[in-house]
Amino acid sequence: MARASLPVDPPMYDPKSFGLTKKQAQLTAKARKLGAEKFAPRADKWDREAIFPMENYKDLHKAGFLGICVPEKHGGIGADYMTYALTAAEIGRYCGTTSLTWNMHVSSCLWTGDLADDLKMTAAQRKSHNRRRAIHYKRIVEDGAIYAQPFSEGGAAAAGAAPFGTTATKTKGGWLINGKKIFASLAGSADYYGVLCTEKKPNLSRRDTMYVAVPGDAEGVSVVGDWDPLGMRGTVSRNLLFDNVFVPDDAALMPKGVYFLAATRWPHMFLTLTPTYMGIAQAAYDFTVKYLRGEAPNTPPVKRRMYPTKQHAIAEMHMKLEQTKAIWFQAIREAGPNPTKEQILRAYTAQYSAMENANELCRLAIRTCGGQSMLKSLPLERLYRDSRCGSLMLPWTAEICVDRLGREALYNPGESDE
Repeated sequence: MARASLPVDPPMYDPKSFGLTKKQAQLTAKARKLGAEKFAPRADKWDREAIFPMENYKDLHKAGFLGICVPEKHGGIGADYMTYALTAAEIGRYCGTTSLTWNMHVSSCLWTGDLADDLKMTAAQRKSHNRRRAIHYKRIVEDGAIYAQPFSEGGAAAAGAAPFGTTATKTKGGWLINGKKIFASLAGSADYYGVLCTEKKPNLSRRDTMYVAVPGDAEGVSVVGDWDPLGMRGTVSRNLLFDNVFVPDDAALMPKGVYFLAATRWPHMFLTLTPTYMGIAQAAYDFTVKYLRGEAPNTPPVKRRMYPTKQHAIAEMHMKLEQTKAIWFQAIREAGPNPTKEQILRAYTAQYSAMENANELCRLAIRTCGGQSMLKSLPLERLYRDSRCGSLMLPWTAEICVDRLGREALYNPGESDE
């Protein structure tokens, strides 16, 4: 007998109400079906065993989602920033680990695709970039290659306040990469690491930032350290060491200096961590509604919706969720080069709201659902742990967002009190 299809949840953003395009409606619907049928049943496994969700990535490749932001002329889906973000949020409802690590992979295509196309380059840079990115896109679309994006180093570089300590030294035919990345998601599982590093020469400068693809099996690449964190355990974000790792010139994902230009002109590129947490926020609310209605999987069919305390709790959750979804939707819709001051402040607000309110919604869900929520047979305790990690992630941690919001709301560029 054929297995009955699982019911698919309603969309986070109704296509008609929010004016989604046909492509956005189709991709988000496809993500919900994939999430409900494949990712949700496996999510507990990746968390318990702290292993990378490789099985999910095979499904992502089969669905074409590894190439979601690869331009259509290169065989991909050709999704823009907003379309990707909406799709990633839907996946985050069913498996935060898969959505978050998928972001690291997709960013390598988004940054080198639509984002790079919006930036100024010389004719020579543009020609070289177009040729080189085609190499990476082919690996992804045809071979299912997985790209990671190790960012953090433990210093100020990941926050944009200093040059990256990982360096690239010019050598014949390519570069020698040396350095260390910490909390490197997909460590040991990615086929390529999109490494942000600085050309090594006197007076290291952020303007000389390079973005290169280092093969995971290259000589001199090693994965070290334990991985037993609070949440997002399936990301397997161990430390990466690079010891005189040679990469050819064509390993460049962007021309030298273009990443610095992107970080300056296209700041919404750093907002791509948030879809996962929007999905988690929605999942916490969804579970609570089902639980109070006696419809949650793996729980007795007992209704609790008639109690005023539960009704008040779900009302509080609904308001917080809708407020967060509204500011986030506006921010991703505005994403583009050279945003206004108001748009940048809104992006900080959306980042902070998504990261902090996801965990607050999980907290409210646990309080509302009671003792059952502590059980690992149910998803709430995992959602709570996964959501707590978002506000810690560079380059826009919750603390950095608050600091920049306060300062940039009161000062225009170049102003001081001296």
